[in-house]
Amino acid sequence: MRPLADGQRLSRRAGGVAASLIKPNDRLTSFERLEIYNRQYWWRVLDCFYEDFPGLRAVLGERRFRRLAVDYLERHPSTSFTLRNLGQKLVAFLETGRWPRLALDMARLEWAHIEAFDNAAKEPMTPDQLLDSNPARLCLRLQPHITFLALQYPLDDYLIRLRAHERFRGEASNAAEDSTGARRFRPPPLPARQAIRVAVHRHRNVVHYKRVSAGEFQVLTAIGSGQSLAAALRGVEDHGATVQRWFHDWAALGWFWFKPRATA
Repeated sequence: MRPLADGQRLSRRAGGVAASLIKPNDRLTSFERLEIYNRQYWWRVLDCFYEDFPGLRAVLGERRFRRLAVDYLERHPSTSFTLRNLGQKLVAFLETGRWPRLALDMARLEWAHIEAFDNAAKEPMTPDQLLDSNPARLCLRLQPHITFLALQYPLDDYLIRLRAHERFRGEASNAAEDSTGARRFRPPPLPARQAIRVAVHRHRNVVHYKRVSAGEFQVLTAIGSGQSLAAALRGVEDHGATVQRWFHDWAALGWFWFKPRATA
């Protein structure tokens, strides 16, 4: 799990350790046998890291992203049975360094995308169930796959376009004939600073980014933190048709599940 040395080789400092643990054979020394595993480990985790964070790679550029990937994976090597969790500490890692806010926002959005893609989904509450429920016993919960983000850059549209470009490049590279469209295409320019609030969620097995207003963000994050419905609505100016429409739309998207409150 040590980083590869120059030339994608195992560091020679590991030679003595290799000889004490691994037998040579008629073709490879102990060092060379260990080097195979060292290379394959790093090539595999770096490949997964590149696939999980194409937006961050676009923000930082290839060289800087590569340095970040190695530094992060050296500090936080894979400890899970699944490489899905490889980037789970990346946002915290970036927050401790001098990384631009654009990079931090992108990492937060891409990790939320991973969470939305494969986190659990509870049986959703329908709009009719929401209207028919007794408010005194209503205990709303948000789906485990939903994340709400306050971003300083409008990266939702950018990431959608970038992922579409990545898919197009992959299809073009596997085509029987070269595509001139693939050569002409350039990734979209990075967006200018503009604060947005976005919900990252899964609907019908597809990940979506949905922008929400400041009021919606306030209510939803309060519900997500475990507050009661009354507490979540405290401070919201319009308790009428606007809030009713919010809850209808959220329930239609399957964002809520609920357990009745216990009664004495």
